[in-house]
Amino acid sequence: MKKRFFFLIVLLFGLCLQAQDKKNVIVPNENLISENIAEIPKELAVQVKKYSEARGASLSEVNPIKNEIIIATRFGSTSQLHKVSQPLGARKQITFFDEPVGSASYEPTKGDYLVYSKDIGGNEFGQLFKLDLKTLKSTLLTDGGRSQNGGINWKKDGSGFYFTSTKRNGGDRDIYYMNPNDPKSTKLVLEVKGGGWSIQDISNDGKKLLIGEYVSANESHIWLLETETSKLTAITNRNDKSVVQTNAGFSNIADEIWFITDKDNEFQRLATFNLATKTTTYHTSSIPCNVEDYVLSEDKKQMVFITNEGGLNKLYVLNPVSKINSEVKNIPVGLIGGINFTKDGQSLFFTQSTADSSSDVYKLVLKTNKIERWTESELGEMQKEDMSSPKFIEWKSFDNLKISGFYYPASAKFTGKRPVLISIHGGPEGQSMASFLGSNNYYTNEMGVVIISPNVRGSSGFGKTYIAKDNGFLREDSVKDIGALLDWIALQPELDKERIMIMGGSYGGYMTLATAFHYADRIKCSVDIVGISNFNTFLKNTEQYRRDLRRVEYGDEREPEMYAFLEKISPLNNTDKIKKPMFIIQGTNDPRVPVTEATQMRDKLKAQGNTVWYLEAKDEGHGFRKKANVDYQRLAVIRFMEEYLLK
Repeated sequence: MKKRFFFLIVLLFGLCLQAQDKKNVIVPNENLISENIAEIPKELAVQVKKYSEARGASLSEVNPIKNEIIIATRFGSTSQLHKVSQPLGARKQITFFDEPVGSASYEPTKGDYLVYSKDIGGNEFGQLFKLDLKTLKSTLLTDGGRSQNGGINWKKDGSGFYFTSTKRNGGDRDIYYMNPNDPKSTKLVLEVKGGGWSIQDISNDGKKLLIGEYVSANESHIWLLETETSKLTAITNRNDKSVVQTNAGFSNIADEIWFITDKDNEFQRLATFNLATKTTTYHTSSIPCNVEDYVLSEDKKQMVFITNEGGLNKLYVLNPVSKINSEVKNIPVGLIGGINFTKDGQSLFFTQSTADSSSDVYKLVLKTNKIERWTESELGEMQKEDMSSPKFIEWKSFDNLKISGFYYPASAKFTGKRPVLISIHGGPEGQSMASFLGSNNYYTNEMGVVIISPNVRGSSGFGKTYIAKDNGFLREDSVKDIGALLDWIALQPELDKERIMIMGGSYGGYMTLATAFHYADRIKCSVDIVGISNFNTFLKNTEQYRRDLRRVEYGDEREPEMYAFLEKISPLNNTDKIKKPMFIIQGTNDPRVPVTEATQMRDKLKAQGNTVWYLEAKDEGHGFRKKANVDYQRLAVIRFMEEYLLK
């Protein structure tokens, strides 16, 4: 009897200890599937909180009649729309959803309602909603199903807008017209073939649309659509197979349109095209870098454009008549986007971030060149001395091609050789910019880890020759660029070549997996986020509206030679060469890189006895967007680094 009583006491004591242990660890929420992830102490979450509470604000829309803007920022779980009515004024939240909302468009005459887009669980099937700004009531305008809807271009009188949708068959992005006060009257204006079509501008009388056709990162075309007859006329030459021609906009000069192109040039230039004479004139040839975007005022009398100069943005003002431009000098060095003029064309709003500040919204008054700050986003407890600033670095690859990236040093308080995290961007035609690290400052300031963000061949921002250097059968040349970076790291006296982790998302996830098998003996561990594990299964299962666009980049798996090549290079077929621990992270609803890309990689690595951590979010898609999921992912990655990189 005494023995039994003693056993019960020991059992109860053990259960109490287990319960106490559970109280001291972070438990994943009900939407997360976690496998083999080490316990995450609550104390770690307390330490990381200093870095995890930063937020940013971005410009969504400018009110057509008031000095007022709509911004997107996060105060709860997800980014929502807020109204701001004066510089550094209170942010009044106007949408309240579990799913994030970022883009919005004002009715253009009175501004008494917005049209915005929202999806479910990261599935990217964005539906359009009408938001009454008095009642904050939202009304669904589109089908609510598995279609993508967006690209709103309003008629100037506010009677309706043109938009694109894949609702006809899920693959082709057709042009529609809608009166948002009578959404059932929506009509098909133009039926197209392919998922790369967009509306780029509308004429003042609403009778013509400039339509873009995106074929690949190296090729795009411009068309003119007459809305009353649905007549479609090619503006650019359809035989220009390796030329970017995009961002078309109507000029205030008869028969003239503006656009961005890399025709007859290595970089993208701002140009005009005369519809009558069929001649093109270039206006930024003296700037040896890409023009990324531009915007005209409503009266077409003012213009600004943004350039990408070595991973940083600059803002220029251009006179649309004289075509003379000048740089806006009094903007801090950083990244710029989301530019939009006020109704009178005398001012413009834009979004900017720097290496030590998150994104915020500013207003530029053109006449005085004065800049007003409209939002000031909190950075949590982070101070400027906690933040790592990027340094531009270069190295030569296997074929002597010069590759570059950004190096974020560890805090000076750390001594000795520092471990390295190589963070690879997606795309593949994305670009690592000199950006704000945000919560990743924890790696550099608290863990002493150096971050390097490379721009391997195939990245944008370095000319059209560079962006095409990884297409098709050249795919693995970009992986060799990472191999060359590993060589460069080994030569740096402050870096530890024995402690390197690879991490990347989407195409960067593929690069992570490929590096894990090509250079297994030169890295310690890897984190694959929504990455492609087999190009053939990826092309088979990615959403229909994306499939042909991705085939141009990766190769057409329907061709036997290409199928065999893609099978050969796919990480799923090279798992026997992967020797180091792997962490795979995925969203269940990802329409781009389906969840099967992650599960098949996880299962094969587990079957051969590899160390594999796995995290899947049932309410996310192509990357995590909800704060609870993002926070858990961050903590799990830190624990993975503690276990396999730092030791």
